[in-house]
Amino acid sequence: MSGLVISGFGRGSKELGIPTANLPVDDATTPWISSTPSGVYFGWASLNLPASHPDFVPTPSSSSSSSSAAAAPSAPAPTDAPKRGGAQGANGFTIYPMVMSIGYNPFYKNTVRSAEVHVLHRFQADFYGVEMRLLVTGFIREELDYSGLEALIADINFDCEVARRSLARDGWAPRGVDVEVDVPGEGVKVLTGGLLECGWLVRPN
Repeated sequence: MSGLVISGFGRGSKELGIPTANLPVDDATTPWISSTPSGVYFGWASLNLPASHPDFVPTPSSSSSSSSAAAAPSAPAPTDAPKRGGAQGANGFTIYPMVMSIGYNPFYKNTVRSAEVHVLHRFQADFYGVEMRLLVTGFIREELDYSGLEALIADINFDCEVARRSLARDGWAPRGVDVEVDVPGEGVKVLTGGLLECGWLVRPN
């Protein structure tokens, strides 16, 4: 799934403390979504952040130092070789773990189906209008209604924990990409040698 990040209902940060990035739900470009059960999923998101964004991670080719000329030469990185911490390819896409909700969010009585993505990274600024790509890898649970906001927040936080633990496994970790995941109880882990093919996330347009 891919598209430009749009503004949503504005509740993620204000009411839940869990900011979300929204993509348009369009049967024409994502025909599978109409038959996809409403619920919570996890996977990977890539963002093509502009250089002006405070979370932009420069690629090796776009950053240099005055001492680089004196350093011993090194082999050039492959086109899609990422940097740690942001897993960024040379074309500018940065990979992050994510958890997402597809559905109507019955707690808020939405009448329009939405795809809300919580990228598991603390961003310093919004990124509306930025191209985002999603690779959905697993299903956590069905969409639920709640009697109160606290129960909803508790379940969302648990969803995030499930996503982090799942994505840290070799079968769901990207192949050929080093990414960081903050695994509950284990701290930040740099995942290397994963088995999941996800080159599309950083492939040039």
